[in-house]
Formats: sequence, structure tokens, C-alpha cells
Amino acid sequence: MMNGFKKFLLQGNLVQLAVAVVIGAVFSNLITAFTEGFITPLLGIFGGVPKFGDLYFTINGSRFLYGAFIDALIAFLITATVLYFLIVLPMTRLLERFVKAEEATTRPCPQCLSEIDMRATRCAHCTSEVVPEKV
Repeated sequence: MMNGFKKFLLQGNLVQLAVAVVIGAVFSNLITAFTEGFITPLLGIFGGVPKFGDLYFTINGSRFLYGAFIDALIAFLITATVLYFLIVLPMTRLLERFVKAEEATTRPCPQCLSEIDMRATRCAHCTSEVVPEKV
């Protein structure tokens, strides 16, 4: 029973997921610190508020901290942009370069437009004769 649990814990996917979660948490803290330490003060120069987290409004004694939402939104946009340009886009280009596109094995029948095998000499749907194509 413990051997099965040990095997489960040592699987590659689980370890990779754990590493990804830890790196993601650290990256999130880094982006939050960058947003609060640099971006928010820069935007505060133009908006007159040194820290968005201090922005709020009050209705019937309830305090709504919309500035914290603005800080979180900026952090999210920075995180999404960095992840897209540093991970998603390069990975997509790498996969496009190394993974060959699958060659088509079917084609439309010229008479009925049903999908037929490239090597077919007769359409299985309308029974018209077709010229086979080389694969």
C-alpha cells in the first residue's frame, strides 16, 4: 500500500505540477511587488494617488476598496503578458517548427463532395469513378 503511494508521489507529472505551483506562487509575488513598488507609483504620479490600494468609497458605512482591485488587475495583466510572450508564444513557434503537419489522407469526391480516401478509384457514396491521388 505504501509502495503504491510512494510510486504515485514520484511520478513525473506530479513533481512537475508541484514545481510549477511553487514557481507560479513566487512569480505572482514578484509581479505583485513590481506592481506595487514601481507601476502603481508611476501611475500615481499622473493620477495624484500614490497608491491605488488606498482608493476607496463608502456607502452607508461600508468601505469599498476598489484600489486593491486596480492593483490586482494590473498585476494580472502584467503576469498574463509576460507568460504569453515568454512561454506561450515561444513554445508555439517551437512546436510549429518541429512538429510536421499531418498530411491529409482524405479528399472530397469531385461529384458529391463526400470525404473519400486519397487512393480511392471509386466514391463509396455516389459510386462515381475518381482518379486516385498519390499519398
